[in-house]
Amino acid sequence: MPISSAIKGLQSIKSMQNVVKSGIPNKEESDFIKLYMYEKERTRLKTEEIRILLRLEIIQGRLKEIQDYNDEKAEQMHTTDVSKPSSKKIKEAKSDFKTLSIDY
Repeated sequence: MPISSAIKGLQSIKSMQNVVKSGIPNKEESDFIKLYMYEKERTRLKTEEIRILLRLEIIQGRLKEIQDYNDEKAEQMHTTDVSKPSSKKIKEAKSDFKTLSIDY
């Protein structure tokens, strides 16, 4: 005796391969669900945008500090480079080295 005949309604079970129609036809699609999902996504993206803008502000501030420091140091190096050659020439002209022999 086959088992399938003993269970009532087993022959009427549909598998997903046999189903041709979708569960929700296009005309019965809920616009409220779409509106809800779009609103959730919009709020998530807005908060993400705010976080990114705050981070960008911090990054730009730090880059400006670094650029100001580099400009300041470049200006100091430029002013010392101009004065150094003249002081080196004066030191070379004034200093006469004397050699001494050391006995061990």
